Amino acid sequence: MSRIDVLGVGFDDLTMEEAIEAALPLAAGRGAAYAVTPNPEIVMMARSDGALARALGGADLVLADGIGVVKGAQILGTPLKGRVPGIDFACALMERLAERGGSVYLFGAKPGVAERAGEELARRYPGLEIAGASDGYFTDDGPVVEKINAASPDLLMVCLGSPKQELWMEAHAGGLSVGLMAGLGGSLDVLAGEVKRAPESWQRLGLEWLYRLIKEPRRIGRMMKLPLFVLEAAGQRIRGRRNGEQG
Repeated sequence: MSRIDVLGVGFDDLTMEEAIEAALPLAAGRGAAYAVTPNPEIVMMARSDGALARALGGADLVLADGIGVVKGAQILGTPLKGRVPGIDFACALMERLAERGGSVYLFGAKPGVAERAGEELARRYPGLEIAGASDGYFTDDGPVVEKINAASPDLLMVCLGSPKQELWMEAHAGGLSVGLMAGLGGSLDVLAGEVKRAPESWQRLGLEWLYRLIKEPRRIGRMMKLPLFVLEAAGQRIRGRRNGEQG
């Protein structure tokens, strides 16, 4: 299946349900496949970071995490079916895994956060096995990899932030005893109750970014990537039209 290019990053044109159906067979294997969930900030980062761009391009699933990506695709004239927020994708996948006694390993965030997230997930999805947890404060991959391989989970949540998580997954793709790795940023903080997610009404309107900015004004520098992303998409559409006219 060909991907839809949004400013240099190819996205799989999938609904949430289609993304889950694509992820389940990957989780059932032990090929260490990986999924990425780029938002506009990550797309913009990849334009100047070749290693990140390669890691995104090499993923087995590339899901449109932010409403900005969906809007950008619309502006470019190549619309996506919709957004697939990373945390919602992970939770929906874990719900399905729980039905068959599947397992998840939680990797990332500050010490103690992954364990608290695991307690919440065990409460939310009774059939889900919490195979293990490791925080994101490590200097040597070795011990972490050993723990993950010993656990051999269906799903490995990699929550190290971008671009670290994407580069880590690319480096270990095919080399771990896991089904599917998924780069999920701050999802463990949300699941552990460390960070409050936007109310559902804000989520439906695609305004989670604004809610986070109101709660964390220091994010303004990062959030400025969103209008730049939209402007870049609009500029690329205009240039494409001009080139078409000239051709």
